[in-house]
Amino acid sequence: MTLETKWVRYGKNQEYIGYMAKMDRVNENLPAVIVIQEIWGVDAHIQDITERFAQAGYLAFTPDLYAENGERIEDLKTERVVEVRDFLDSLPHTVWNNPSEREQAIRELEEGKQNRVTKTFEKMFGGIQSSVYIEKLLAASTYLREECEASKGQGVASIGFCMGGALSGLLACRDPQLKGAAIFYGNAPSEEEVKNINCPLYGFYGEHDKRISDKVTDFADQLKSHGKLFEYQIYKDTHHAFFNDTRASYKVSAARDAYQKVLQFFNQVLGEE
Repeated sequence: MTLETKWVRYGKNQEYIGYMAKMDRVNENLPAVIVIQEIWGVDAHIQDITERFAQAGYLAFTPDLYAENGERIEDLKTERVVEVRDFLDSLPHTVWNNPSEREQAIRELEEGKQNRVTKTFEKMFGGIQSSVYIEKLLAASTYLREECEASKGQGVASIGFCMGGALSGLLACRDPQLKGAAIFYGNAPSEEEVKNINCPLYGFYGEHDKRISDKVTDFADQLKSHGKLFEYQIYKDTHHAFFNDTRASYKVSAARDAYQKVLQFFNQVLGEE
């Protein structure tokens, strides 16, 4: 069976856009999975993940968080994001989070590229615009539950990666009807936000991604103290972004296991009641 994929407009004034995938010969309404992008945007990898969940029998939908009124803003257009990613990939990973070394590397670029990389880097990494992004995600879950002909009346769960992992957890705090949230190597929401979670969470982390994985036990304890359901896996000898098969950090054994577990998780939370 082949997939039907398309870009669709959604939101009160159709101001948002997202990539949707479903099995093309399935006519019944399907439970929905919101796939939340990495910082690299809704690129080929995120579209591929969206299609994987569609092939697993869900209506899969990934909102483009970098788009306004249906189009990418100038500094976050695909080619600009790719330019920044390629620039960062040319540097030792330790330089990414070292402002002085990173800025020195930017100054060594030719002037036009220097300006583009600086502007796009600041847009991408200059503080996650959680309030803007969560508004688009909440609109997506409402659209999938109440308006989309392929998923209307069905449950909605979320999965996110890196930046999207943090947003998946935050969506669980903000959407009382969300059925479940999977977090792949994303920062945890604040304890104040955690109190509002109404659904199970499942987290997937890499042992060597210390900035995030070292905080997982505290996050688990926090959730438990508030009576929330949380399972998690920390994969040994595994780095950040282990699920992204386009990156050097990809770890096939961890990615394979995590995919199987997240499918089981979605089957539990989105199964027929």
